Amino acid sequence: MPNFRTKLPNNFDLPRRIHRLGELTYNLWWVWNPYAQRLFNRIDSELWERVNHNPIVFLRSIERAAINAAAQDNHYLEIYDKVFSEFDAYLGEENTWCKREYAEKCGSTIAYFSMEYGLHEILQIYSGGLGVLSGDHLKEASDLGLPLVGVGLMYREGYFSQRISEDGWQEALNNPLDLNRLPVLPVLDDDGKPLTITMNFPDRPVALRVWELRVGRVPLYLLDSDLDENAPQDRQLTARLYWSDLNLRVMQEVVLGVGGVRALRMLGINPTVWHMNEGHAAFLTMERVREKVLEGQSFEEAVEETRKNNVFTTHTPVPAGNDEFPLWLVDKYLATLWPDLGLTRDQFVDLARHQQTWGETFSMPILALRYSEGRNAVSELHGRVSRAMWKGLWPHLPEEDVPITYVTNGVHAPTWMARRLRVLYEKYFGPDWLDRLDDPEMWEKIDSIPDVELWEIRMHLKRKLVFYMSERNRQRWMKGGFHPVQVIASGALLDPYVLTIGFARRFATYKRANLILSDLDRLLNLVNRPNRPVQIIFAGKAHPADEPGKQLIQEVYRAVKKAENGGRLVFLEDYDMNIARYMVQGVDVWMNTPRRPNEASGTSGMKAAMNGVLNFSVLDGWWREAYNGRNGWAIGDDRDPVSQGQDKADADDLYATLENEIIPMYYGERSGDSIPAEWMKRMKETLRTVTPQFSTRRMLKEYLKNLYLPAMD
Repeated sequence: MPNFRTKLPNNFDLPRRIHRLGELTYNLWWVWNPYAQRLFNRIDSELWERVNHNPIVFLRSIERAAINAAAQDNHYLEIYDKVFSEFDAYLGEENTWCKREYAEKCGSTIAYFSMEYGLHEILQIYSGGLGVLSGDHLKEASDLGLPLVGVGLMYREGYFSQRISEDGWQEALNNPLDLNRLPVLPVLDDDGKPLTITMNFPDRPVALRVWELRVGRVPLYLLDSDLDENAPQDRQLTARLYWSDLNLRVMQEVVLGVGGVRALRMLGINPTVWHMNEGHAAFLTMERVREKVLEGQSFEEAVEETRKNNVFTTHTPVPAGNDEFPLWLVDKYLATLWPDLGLTRDQFVDLARHQQTWGETFSMPILALRYSEGRNAVSELHGRVSRAMWKGLWPHLPEEDVPITYVTNGVHAPTWMARRLRVLYEKYFGPDWLDRLDDPEMWEKIDSIPDVELWEIRMHLKRKLVFYMSERNRQRWMKGGFHPVQVIASGALLDPYVLTIGFARRFATYKRANLILSDLDRLLNLVNRPNRPVQIIFAGKAHPADEPGKQLIQEVYRAVKKAENGGRLVFLEDYDMNIARYMVQGVDVWMNTPRRPNEASGTSGMKAAMNGVLNFSVLDGWWREAYNGRNGWAIGDDRDPVSQGQDKADADDLYATLENEIIPMYYGERSGDSIPAEWMKRMKETLRTVTPQFSTRRMLKEYLKNLYLPAMD
């Protein structure tokens, strides 16, 4: 692995005894280690919450008396010494899982390119599930000791903050990032100056600075165009994630793919494997070919040599997730590339030409699929959908033989699992249980955990969620501009002892957030049933340019505001990773209602299941593989829609399952400890079957075995 080419700032005035707190803030290892977080939280828990868990801002804001007191507190120092002993051992570990299992191959660097990374709520460089998956991928690569480096873009304006008007309309607020308050460091050249690279577009050069984030053992390099030497419009190039302006969008993808390769070369990093997480980075395939052509190879020889090292993961069959650009944009921004490839303009366009009903486009997924040897979807069903979707690229093959395999997504358990559950598992499974997380045999011991201990944790997590929402509501109301009805709509009347259903995700129309609202009278009868009420928490954002998605939010919010639901329907605005943790840990049921087969995988339900939350979902994506009839509930059948009436059929099945199975089971016969016995059986079955199979630990091992190792040969 490369050495970090950065310098830690010495800008914290800390007592010598605990001076390494400043060092810890610049490595995101603390994000998935609860005791590391407690080093900040124990000093001043109120301030820790107020700064949104930002350790750099925390250390700059804490009163000197409080930090001095911590340096004299023996119990605090005991935790401090334990944390840094583990931190040093982790970073210095030579005998990692990768080294033990694949000693010869673990010296080969894997470059991982993604448009977004969800690592923590203070780093708003992600929009949703794709970014969170990328962040989890880096964290697990670090834990396993994979020699991986990440490449992405630095979005100076972050992703937008969401505000919901009294009428339910989503308002997008700019969320500019102050890099001095974030754990990002400028990469330095040999003279100690910030490292920059230059991209030559047809009509002008654009300079890019390289930043580094330390994710445990893994470096993440982010490219940034906000430099004085760039024109004002070019300084905005990397300002926002997913520009709606296609000019900026195509330039961003050139920067990610071409600029990312050049940045790694300047850093002296020469990966063996090049992994594109979705088609946004597909231009890296041509940059790698260009390097070989300039060395004297023909285009065909260069393609043959580079294709074998490229890996491409496709994440969605939805058109909005598969970027395609009109040919005039290719002419405008890539005219300097095809001469270096030894191609004419038409030959270059033919690399990814896609005939649409409205005309010809240049397709990023097609470019990635054609010039990668490793290709995968993100669930078994999505693999089938992808082979059908792209079979035209291999017209001589039957659909089942189209060379797109699958690796079902997973989630990083240490990031998403509640601390109390981790302590419980250590007690019953042993101190090394995280290293054996993907071992199904270990999870057979789940029945040895007393129901009362597991149930107490579940109830604690529900109370924690309700308290968080109440405090969040209070703070928002105190700032003004928040109507009292919005206070109720944001969860002021939630009850921690009522059956609670969570629905949180990106508000795209195919995800059908309004499915449960399709018969509002029937729903209101359920949520207000005497002695057996139900409360439902909605959360999520729509892309600022997605008008149908914003209309969907408005429809849900207007239902939430109705007095008839008694405050039992809730919408939490500005969904982020912090809210996600509270929700996936604190609700009882996680509901997912996509229009099959558009949900390629999904991961939020995995996070919930790892915390003992039961899934209630359409048999799409990962849940189709996980569901066994005893670990949650299905909505609809295990078959693709056959008619336009599928929405109504799914809604009818959803209501019937709620009425006849879920609600009666939750409120049914309870033991002397007030524990619902049948519910507990289903909860333990969820933990037993989902946790080992749908973790990034299993996922990364599959990537290594099935995609990375073949690309190294």
